[in-house]
Amino acid sequence: MFSRLLLTKKAVPSFVNRIPTRFISFDAASQPRLRIGSTVPNFKAPSTQGDIQFHDYIGKSWTILFSHPADFTPVCTTELGAFAKLKPEFDKRNVKLIGLSAEDVEKHKSWIKDIRDVSLNGGEFTYPIIGDSSKEVAYLFDMVDEEGFKNLKSGPIFTIRSVFIIDPAKKVRLIMTYPASCGRNTSEVLRVVDALQQADKAGVATGVNWIPGDDVIIPPSVSNEAAKEKFGDFKEVKPYLRFTKV
Repeated sequence: MFSRLLLTKKAVPSFVNRIPTRFISFDAASQPRLRIGSTVPNFKAPSTQGDIQFHDYIGKSWTILFSHPADFTPVCTTELGAFAKLKPEFDKRNVKLIGLSAEDVEKHKSWIKDIRDVSLNGGEFTYPIIGDSSKEVAYLFDMVDEEGFKNLKSGPIFTIRSVFIIDPAKKVRLIMTYPASCGRNTSEVLRVVDALQQADKAGVATGVNWIPGDDVIIPPSVSNEAAKEKFGDFKEVKPYLRFTKV
């Protein structure tokens, strides 16, 4: 088992070589920043399904990485089970799931038994959970909360609960961050996957609360003439707000 995260040379920022496990020499200026449009870092780490090379795991699929601060925690237990229940829907959309918790893989495997009991009626749990007991992946993905930064040199480090939606080009397309007390909405994660994929496919935008089948928005950069040619009929509410069907 890996005692530390192994990062591939191609994707390793220069700061990584300067920061040992537990971030003893932490420098705030070197903290990585992942934004929408960033290429996700590549790394190699243990998981409940063997060692994960992250870019290889993504392959040509969409991927959702979601993090947890610790095993055997109540909110996280319900979330992992909910993602497992929805996995067939993510599979239909060419989306891989992968969790992360800031403890070791053997503890994850014990935790999975509870998740199966609580949410899956004893059924199979089929996606991997990364072991990140050193919290180096959490650091790499900017998943350390404010109190954690204060304790980088000593004391406990608590990771935040983040969701990253990553496309097949390995670009970050959406980031959600939740406090410890608030459970994630897995249906919303599925909805935004649909919205992102629809936008990519048709060159459109999706409005508030959009779900598949709803009208979409024609981007303002598309002229009325081009919109007519591309989409056929459309409804103009304002010169900058035009709806159509796809």
